[in-house]
Amino acid sequence: MSTSPPRILQVGAEIYPLVKTGGLGDVLGALPSALSRLGLAVRLLLPGYPALRQPLTNVRLVCRLGPAFGAASVQVLLGRLPGVEVPVYLIDAPSLYDRPGNPYVDGRGQGWSDNPQRFGLLGWVAAYLALGDIDPAWRPQLVHGHDWHAGLAPAYLALHPHTACRTVFTIHNLAFHGLFPQELLPVLQLPESSFVSDGLEFHGEGSMIKAGLHYADAITTVSPSYAREIQTPAFGCGLEGVIAQRRAQLHGILNGVDYAVWNSTSDPRLETHFDAAHPELKAAAKTALQRQLGLRVDPGAMLIGVVSRLTSQKGLDLLLAVLPSLLAENVQLALLGSGDAELEAACRALAAAAPGQVEARFDYDETLAHRIIAGVDVVAVPSRFEPCGLTQLYGLRYGSLPLVHRVGGLADTVIDANDATLAADTATGFVFDEPTADALARAARRALALYRQPERWKPVVRRAMQQDFSWDGAALVYAELYRQLLAAAPSA
Repeated sequence: MSTSPPRILQVGAEIYPLVKTGGLGDVLGALPSALSRLGLAVRLLLPGYPALRQPLTNVRLVCRLGPAFGAASVQVLLGRLPGVEVPVYLIDAPSLYDRPGNPYVDGRGQGWSDNPQRFGLLGWVAAYLALGDIDPAWRPQLVHGHDWHAGLAPAYLALHPHTACRTVFTIHNLAFHGLFPQELLPVLQLPESSFVSDGLEFHGEGSMIKAGLHYADAITTVSPSYAREIQTPAFGCGLEGVIAQRRAQLHGILNGVDYAVWNSTSDPRLETHFDAAHPELKAAAKTALQRQLGLRVDPGAMLIGVVSRLTSQKGLDLLLAVLPSLLAENVQLALLGSGDAELEAACRALAAAAPGQVEARFDYDETLAHRIIAGVDVVAVPSRFEPCGLTQLYGLRYGSLPLVHRVGGLADTVIDANDATLAADTATGFVFDEPTADALARAARRALALYRQPERWKPVVRRAMQQDFSWDGAALVYAELYRQLLAAAPSA
């Protein structure tokens, strides 16, 4: 007797390539499709930003909700997005989502004042889809929410007296809490009884991420090391006690890479292609990048690449501190990113002081991001903390050896090049243990020393390109977690 596949609703705030500010968009762009290929019945729920509403096809109006969460009009649509293999629900609420630029902040970099309503509605619609009140034709058995934007979904379901739906909550970055004042509880349709320390309350405010941590049936992080780290005060962002209480429900599942998008053998954004069998062809990508950015064309210069948000978390201040001395040793830098104004100013000053050696671009350019990852010799990810990190995984596939701090997902994915690993042919990059400029400088100089020995460098490049961090493995782990939760679910 055949059984229908589990119905899984993935809930998030962005999706590659249409709306992306970081790794979260990459995950939502790849994981649902990978789960669908395993036979699960997967759908997505996303806010109805213009960048998603406009390309939506095969649109069906599922439900009109009327005024809600501060919006005069809310309706739920079902359709298809280009490049997404699963059906997509969009919350069509123009007064909440029809805004220019970044989905979370205004033009001054400040969070939208109504973000609690914007993303509270996201969690509420997810819950009421699971309760069968929005789309009677499709009722998910499990809701998987991603980061604080979807943190209230498990709360709405847990606080409802009649539901058998199971919930998974994934922490992509614990540093962002999704805080809101207590007086918004009625607007968010949350009971006053939930505003307690053993609930939503966090130092006098409500916390969406705490809601996910407290109420979800299972919690996942995007790497095994990060799951351990966030149980400590150093990485727990004030929530380490809540997480430690729920350690039995905590799972570290490493993010994957969509190799249909990030692949040196077929990337349409590159002018030349290469693979682990022919890594020498990568030299053409380096030359093309140097020319494009106005860097001195010099195959002997070790070219370091950075594709990153410019924040303290990402450790770019550490890299800037050591670069002047590295530039004197025939090192170049190609940087793409935006963020902290002081870091941007420091990058501009460095580029002005070292023309032909340093080039910095401060916009979002997906094509240039691919070309930097492909063309550099070393990808620097010196983050102070890193839940998973995807840049180092992209670097591995393109033979651009990662230079990383031993933390979170960076520690889980990069094998340091030392005497033992070089002899065993297992090295894939360069790792330093302390988030200091001195430690980073020592690791960078180890990279430079190895770069100047091509006969030792090339096998490391080859080994890096052979690593497999596809979504297939991660999707299998998630699918098994879903099955365990559903097997333990009470009857509806």
